[in-house]
Amino acid sequence: MSDGLTFVLVHGAWHGGWCWVRVADRLRAQGHRVLSPTCTGLGERAHLMSRAITLDTFVQDIAGTIAAEELTDVVLVGHSFGGLAISGVAEAMPERLRHLVYLDALIVEPGRSPFDGLAPEVVAARRRAAAESSGGVSLPPPPAVAFGVLDSADAAWLERRLTPHPLGTYESPLPIRGPVGNGLPRTYVDCTTPSYATLDRVKDWVRGQPGWNWRNLATGHDAMVSAPGPLADLLVELGRG
Repeated sequence: MSDGLTFVLVHGAWHGGWCWVRVADRLRAQGHRVLSPTCTGLGERAHLMSRAITLDTFVQDIAGTIAAEELTDVVLVGHSFGGLAISGVAEAMPERLRHLVYLDALIVEPGRSPFDGLAPEVVAARRRAAAESSGGVSLPPPPAVAFGVLDSADAAWLERRLTPHPLGTYESPLPIRGPVGNGLPRTYVDCTTPSYATLDRVKDWVRGQPGWNWRNLATGHDAMVSAPGPLADLLVELGRG
């Protein structure tokens, strides 16, 4: 298929590249090129867990994949925590990117940490969980229902694969100097059914910013698990737009 798009799909906290398999299979069946790298310390790279992992590590993971694979004209998709990594990549290599898709994503402004973008009670709970589970190295994964995954088979599939998330990525600042998105075409996709309340502040912020497209998707936070078909169709639509 000569007009196939190139997608790089970035997972969120506690997940890995594996979470995109249902979406990736659909996109590849349509002739698109798809990569879904796993960030350091997660998924099949869980053995690399370290206090030294920061947001900059995640940005380098994704930028390194794009550079090593010599990708251009990339539709770069960041789910949840993955929205932070794609913001960093947008500043590091904007010339390689076609469209940024923030899928129910966490966003912070330049120089601020992810914990700065969350409610104080959420931050306190996560710090406490990290201290109790790993001495402050990582955050234990929540149950699948926290991600809006309500189907029992899907929940079991997810919970078998979720791994602890490096705490340092929540405490470190987003390593960019310019505006989020770096002036590139960008769309925020709001997963509405059920809504992920942790992101309410982020969504309010995006609505007040110029230059953002906005789309709704009637599924839970982990759309790649609960609605892979509609999500794949939406990504192609945004990539072609």
